[in-house]
Amino acid sequence: MDRGGRLSWDEYSARWATLHLGMDPRRSSTLARTWLRFGYLVGRLLAAIGVRPGAVTMAGVVVSAAVPVVALFRGAWLFAAAGLVFVAALADSADGAVAVITDRTSRLGSFYDSVADRLSEAAWLLSMWLLGAPGWLVTVCGALAWLHEYARARAAVAGMTGIGAITVAERPTRVILVITALGLGGLAWFINPHLAPGAVTVVVSVWVVVGLLGAARLTGAIRTALRAAQR
Repeated sequence: MDRGGRLSWDEYSARWATLHLGMDPRRSSTLARTWLRFGYLVGRLLAAIGVRPGAVTMAGVVVSAAVPVVALFRGAWLFAAAGLVFVAALADSADGAVAVITDRTSRLGSFYDSVADRLSEAAWLLSMWLLGAPGWLVTVCGALAWLHEYARARAAVAGMTGIGAITVAERPTRVILVITALGLGGLAWFINPHLAPGAVTVVVSVWVVVGLLGAARLTGAIRTALRAAQR
């Protein structure tokens, strides 16, 4: 057990991969690898000062819950809301890092982390709706995001080994889209407040397209993996 936060990046990646269906952070896309390594560095710092992973998870949910509240003030507050999304997403990455580094991983912790992710994304989507994005479009976004995770979970139960495929619609992409939507909404507000809902809606529409592409890619990979498992 390492409670001092001294686990190296290579050691951390190897341990992380065993907990995430063999997905090695060192072999991920540049975006995912950079984000996971940043989370590892923050997690290492938190582990060194004795912060528990559950506390980091809860902090991320609380920060996410504040996003729609802050977004309601609009104007420059949308930039603050974007910053909160970044902090919440970082907490989501860091809580797992703390658990791995301190050897406090558990099935219950993984369950809580998954629930926290869905609650956080629900709060972010709520802010999109409050800023003027159509409710049906926001709902489709949420459905596609959650379908991604649900499909993997069900496929694993059905016998799939691994994660199926890393798609363009993974959580780091969703985080970037939410931050972009809030940032563009803030910029549009200063140009003309009436432009802000349209700017947010454009980004949410991009999210839907990315989600559909990701769902198609993942579905194909799951089908291939399950067929191979039956042979």
